[in-house]
Amino acid sequence: MTYEFFKAVHLLGVILFLGNIIVTAIWKMFADRTQEPKVVAFSQRLVSMTDFVFTASGIVLIQIGAHGMASAGGFDLYGESWLVWGQGMFIASGVIWVLILIPVQTKLHRLARTFADGSPIPERYFRLNRHWYIWGVIATVLPLVNLYWMVYKP
Repeated sequence: MTYEFFKAVHLLGVILFLGNIIVTAIWKMFADRTQEPKVVAFSQRLVSMTDFVFTASGIVLIQIGAHGMASAGGFDLYGESWLVWGQGMFIASGVIWVLILIPVQTKLHRLARTFADGSPIPERYFRLNRHWYIWGVIATVLPLVNLYWMVYKP
């Protein structure tokens, strides 16, 4: 397979990954601002579903594309500083997702089920939600910086 094929796979993965994490955060923010239990619960359920479908598939495509491009293009993934930094930022974002965001998101999802019928939203949900937003911004900025890094190769 050619370098261009793997580049297309990689770019599709980046679009799915970045598109989902940015759009999901925005529409979740708007849903949360309504403070309507049914809206917030529905939004939280979709956050979990879209992360599983789009973010996870984006990650897989990014990795397939990256390793394919490195192989087809003769790049040393551990010898080029821009590739090392890019991988580092991607891994750092992934660590934040795995160690912080996914566990918090799971708790939010479980809590949201308790008020999906319209019951009041517990304060614990909002505390966890703030935690999710703070770490989510950090985990989103890293891939955005990485996007710059991969395009300009400083």
